[in-house]
Amino acid sequence: MIFGLRAVIEAAEAGKDIDKVLVKRDLQGELFRELQNTLRHYNIPMQRVPVEKLESLTRKNHQGVVAYISAVTYYRLEEVIPRLFEEGRNPFILVLDGLTDVRNFGAIARTCEVAGVDAIVIPQRGSVSVNADAVKTSAGALLRIPVCRERNIREAIVFLKNSGIKVVAATEKAANLYTSADYTVPSAIVMGSEDEGIAAENLRICDELVKIPQFGAIGSLNVSVAAGILVYEVVRQRSGN
Repeated sequence: MIFGLRAVIEAAEAGKDIDKVLVKRDLQGELFRELQNTLRHYNIPMQRVPVEKLESLTRKNHQGVVAYISAVTYYRLEEVIPRLFEEGRNPFILVLDGLTDVRNFGAIARTCEVAGVDAIVIPQRGSVSVNADAVKTSAGALLRIPVCRERNIREAIVFLKNSGIKVVAATEKAANLYTSADYTVPSAIVMGSEDEGIAAENLRICDELVKIPQFGAIGSLNVSVAAGILVYEVVRQRSGN
C-alpha cells in the first residue's frame, strides 16, 4: 500500500500499476480534485470509504487516501492478441466476468498456467485483482501468465470477436454441452461470477453458449472446477487426443 494524496498522484503518474484507491468519504479540496483527475486519466478505480476503514489499514498520516499497488504489471488485450498472432500462436484466452473470490482466482490461474492458456482477462471494477493472496493461491502462476485488466468485459468480448477469436460462454442456460464446441480455432472461454454467473448483456454477444452436464441436487459447480473442465477440453481437442 501507499498513502497520502501527493504520493498516490505521483505513483499513478510514474506508471505504477494500482489496483484501486480508497478515499475518505468526505474528502474535498484542490489536491483531491487533482487526484480525481489523475485517477480518471489512468483509468484507476476509486472507492469512497469511511475514515475508520483507512484507519484500520494504517496508523500513519494517510491524508484520507490509501492505494493498493498491484503485485504484477497488467497487460492490455490490444497488446497481447496481435503479439500471439504474430508469433504464429493459436490464441487461447480465459475471460472472468465478475469473479470476486481470490482463492478461486488463484486456483483458476494455476490451472491456466499449467494448461498453456495465453492470458486471463478481468474487469477493472467489481472483480478480483492480482493481490498477494491470489498470487499465493495460484502457487506463483499469476506471476507467469499475462493478466489483462480491461475497462469492462463487454468491450473485451467485442475486441476478441473483432480480432478473429471465437468467444464461448460457460452457462447453465446453454442447450449444448461443452464438448460440442470447436476449440481448435482461436478461442476465448468466458466464466461468470460465483453468485450471478455471466452478465446477460455479455452472454448475448458471445458466439456460443455451452454447459457442463449436472446430475446431482446442487445447482452448480465451483467456478474454479468448472474452469478447469473447460480449459482441459480445449487442451484435449487441440492435442488431437
